[in-house]
Amino acid sequence: MMSTHPPCPQCDSLYVYHDQNQLLCPECGYEWNPEELLAQESIIVSDANGTALAEGDKVTVVKDLKVKGSSMVIKVGTKAWIRRILDKKDHELDCKVDGVGEMMVTARFVKKACG
Repeated sequence: MMSTHPPCPQCDSLYVYHDQNQLLCPECGYEWNPEELLAQESIIVSDANGTALAEGDKVTVVKDLKVKGSSMVIKVGTKAWIRRILDKKDHELDCKVDGVGEMMVTARFVKKACG
């Protein structure tokens, strides 16, 4: 049965389990209180136009992007769906990109899609 707990904030492991009021990650040993994690301010990430992005938003790529370690290029206008927003300097959007699959994308290279 798949866990209904959020992934580990340290290592993104899906094998998190509940112990009293704490969540525990067996892979990295991280322990946290889910209520405290929810109480923290959410991460605010803006697109190329300064519009705030949220998980679940649909975005469009605003410039051709080379995929690291590959000869593939994501073309302007390619659509993507934001799965998660992470607190990282670069590549803060965990997206599902049309025709490419899942990958991390930098917010300044996308714009929020209408509708």
